[in-house]
Amino acid sequence: MSVSIDRAIAVKAFDETKAGVKGLVDSGITSVPFIFHHPTANLSIPVAAHLSIPTVDLSLPRPITIDRIRSASRDWGFFQLINHSIPISTMQSTISAVRAFHELPTAVRSKHYTRSPVGGVAYLSNGDLFKSSAASWRDTLQISFGPVPPELDEIPEVCRSELVKWDESAKEVAREVMGLMCEGLGLGPRRLEELSCLEGRGMSCHYYPPCPEPHLTVGAGNHTDPVILTVLLQDEIGGLRAKRKVEDGHEVWVDVKPIPGALVVNVGDLLQIITNDEFKSVHHQVVANSSDEARVSVACFFNPGRREESTTYGPLPELLSSENPPRYRNFNVNDFLGRFLSKELNTKTLIEFFKL
Repeated sequence: MSVSIDRAIAVKAFDETKAGVKGLVDSGITSVPFIFHHPTANLSIPVAAHLSIPTVDLSLPRPITIDRIRSASRDWGFFQLINHSIPISTMQSTISAVRAFHELPTAVRSKHYTRSPVGGVAYLSNGDLFKSSAASWRDTLQISFGPVPPELDEIPEVCRSELVKWDESAKEVAREVMGLMCEGLGLGPRRLEELSCLEGRGMSCHYYPPCPEPHLTVGAGNHTDPVILTVLLQDEIGGLRAKRKVEDGHEVWVDVKPIPGALVVNVGDLLQIITNDEFKSVHHQVVANSSDEARVSVACFFNPGRREESTTYGPLPELLSSENPPRYRNFNVNDFLGRFLSKELNTKTLIEFFKL
């Protein structure tokens, strides 16, 4: 039997359990199944312990905040946001609700398992499971909040009210951050909002169970986000890393260490294109969880809500000049997202595809 056929059978068998990685851990396994093994080369980039991504304090005077967000978005593509509008109690209850869903008994949780979203909701393990060369050690509850709202009854009851509330909370933070970014670019504060960039909203509630052999796999492979902006809520366990090119040209990982009460914000591919490379979408990954407790995170993705064939996006004309010509062609959002979904998570090179 060939390796590819062997893998296809194993992947299908894993998916049909409808129990996800959590089910593997509950079964008492002490080794990582081969379908989760990642090539050593993908795990060998060094970590720069002396570096940390920028922190932006929203309580500072607005001109200072604008400058720091512009600098972080241009030079890092990632930053931690503190003194935002969301109470810590809301953040904690959201994390707890997501954990409660993923730790439901298998017989209850598996009823929600599907690769074809129902009412904008799907629970699954690895969205690219059948396309990837190696699976990642995580399960996910996905909810599409816009442009078409989800059917609320399809969101698991154990976390329904908390996630609906979190969508609204994250949206308001994204509105504020987008406004500050726009001002940093010399645009009106509502320019991105006018492009419907708050209307296309997706939420991924990730659960990373403890891994018996974390050196063999990852929680999420090396990738960029095909969005305008990502607002991430993470618990205290950590594991997220952003890629950074250092002075000698080598690439290193930088740990995005959890800060109590902070949110993580990162630039997506679409924002890099719209800003004509002024802001950078950077590669990131999540290492496999080596702690005794499952890691939980909630990623909110913001994209344009206008999906008509005739509505196109590309570098904003206001940012272009003879010295700064467009570097990307125009396209519609469905074409952009379709190309993302057609590939394995850690092999997507969307920005390169749309370059002029």
